[in-house]
Amino acid sequence: MVEVVRSLNSKERTLKMTAEPIVVLGLGEMGHAIAAAFVAGGHPTTVWNRTPGKAPAGASEAPTAAEAVAGGGLIVVSVKGNEVARSLLSSAGDLRGRSVLNLTDGTSDEARSVAEWASSAGVEYLHGQIMTIAPGIGHPDAVIFYGGASSVYNGFSALSQLGGRGTYISGDPGVPTLFGMAVHDTMWGTLNGFLHAAALLTDAGVEVSDFLAKASPSMSALLGYLPSLASEVDADSFALEFGALQHHLPSVNDLVRESEARGINSEFPAYTQRLVSAAIDSGHANDSYSRLVEHFRKAE
Repeated sequence: MVEVVRSLNSKERTLKMTAEPIVVLGLGEMGHAIAAAFVAGGHPTTVWNRTPGKAPAGASEAPTAAEAVAGGGLIVVSVKGNEVARSLLSSAGDLRGRSVLNLTDGTSDEARSVAEWASSAGVEYLHGQIMTIAPGIGHPDAVIFYGGASSVYNGFSALSQLGGRGTYISGDPGVPTLFGMAVHDTMWGTLNGFLHAAALLTDAGVEVSDFLAKASPSMSALLGYLPSLASEVDADSFALEFGALQHHLPSVNDLVRESEARGINSEFPAYTQRLVSAAIDSGHANDSYSRLVEHFRKAE
């Protein structure tokens, strides 16, 4: 088999890997980028897409999914929805003994459902959660969380073509999806808070970039706070001597009043105000902010 050498980063380290046949089912924006990355790494790549004519340069296009997988190799799926992924795989013929990497978005239970089908069909199944947009595929800093069959993760060096920070995290194929959701959940909350702050600052004639430059130590400290919160949640222990919820509330109240006084939408900080106030009213005034996890653990 052909040996290919791929540059990993600016330090010009190289990794020798054996060219491995790859099958990519689904050539949407992400699927196309995935297939192109395998081709760029020197791996013989066969592709199939419901709408033909979308194969990246260097890939071989098959007329059907069954014909695409017939040649062997790792089967990579990137389609819209896990039900579509399972249906596509089940219609591709006898896949006993084959390895599948499903990079389709969805919920953790959906990923597990496809894994259960794969097990019943004699297929080794690995689920991946991509944490980058399509142009980031193949970048040394691109993160992909993997879970399921470690034999697939360890058995195909070609996976390194998709991102330099691919990580196997669990034998449970649903966990990569949960990791991805947790990152996004944190991201959206952070972005919403930041954009509310940006609206507040700009209304007062303060440039947001100036704020970031001068408040950098405080902003950077926010990420440093997360491990403490994580430890408290994992231990289910929230008592705190300093910085308890009762000390958060006055600042939250001030933010709500400032927003209302400026005519800025106060919905986001008011939501925080309600959460903190409710926890204090429930007897948790001296607990850490992490106590609010209990609010999110149950549907209202």
